[in-house]
Amino acid sequence: MKKQPKSSMNFMIRLQKNKKNSIIETKKRRVGKLFASPILLGFLIFYLYPFLVILRKSFTLGGGGKFFVGLENYKELLENSLFRLATGNTLRYIAIGVPLLLLFSLFLALLLYRATYGSKIIRLFFVFPMVVPVSAIVVIVQGILSNTSPDMIHLILLFLWKNVGYNMILLFAGLAMIPRNYYENAQIDGASGMQCFCHITLPMLLPMLFLTFLVSMIDIFKSFREVLLLGGETPKDEIYMIQNFVNSSFENLNFQQLCVAMMFICIIVFSMIGVVYAIYHAVQKKYN
Repeated sequence: MKKQPKSSMNFMIRLQKNKKNSIIETKKRRVGKLFASPILLGFLIFYLYPFLVILRKSFTLGGGGKFFVGLENYKELLENSLFRLATGNTLRYIAIGVPLLLLFSLFLALLLYRATYGSKIIRLFFVFPMVVPVSAIVVIVQGILSNTSPDMIHLILLFLWKNVGYNMILLFAGLAMIPRNYYENAQIDGASGMQCFCHITLPMLLPMLFLTFLVSMIDIFKSFREVLLLGGETPKDEIYMIQNFVNSSFENLNFQQLCVAMMFICIIVFSMIGVVYAIYHAVQKKYN
């Protein structure tokens, strides 16, 4: 009886192993899809479907949205002076609040990362607003700035104090993941502290900075309670935000206007995220 060549037997063994591995990978993918299906189903039902309903209603008129009017609702909303005021204030709030929050969070994270004494007290001071009700924080801010009426400065200070703790923790975690030997090797080569920051810390921290930006964008559109508590249901023009306009449209049962305003919010958010992602991608490509 003729024996099979050794190379042929090895090939058959490898083929059987590959087939077995393929079956295992297929089973793992099926199990992964099974576990991910509730989250995917929840996203489709509670996020994608309502978004599509809002998108459809923004092009219609009437209670049931039976009459298609094209871009007429968008044109009417752009001519609304209250909407223009709310949009301008919101964009100014984002343009000032988000960069300040990122810079302040990064500064505190770097400070705590290098500090040896008092870091726990500083962390407690800035994390404290995360566990305190918003109404209590507003009362504290109003007490500190009691001699002035609510304005954009109040709102930005409240936004910074309320959210800097969480962002600081995220950036602190990102700093802790950077290997220490990178800095030691750079210092041996004669690199200064600024050079280490620009060529080691910043490139390694870019993904966490982008995540922090996304979190900040979400948080800034959740500031309606602060505006309501500071300025009441009808705040003065300087702090009249797009969230106030949306709430007013809902109370007046103007659902088409509400849907169009929500679509403008989505356009603003996704446009800003797209611009920042393009900058992040370009900077990351430069460093790589």
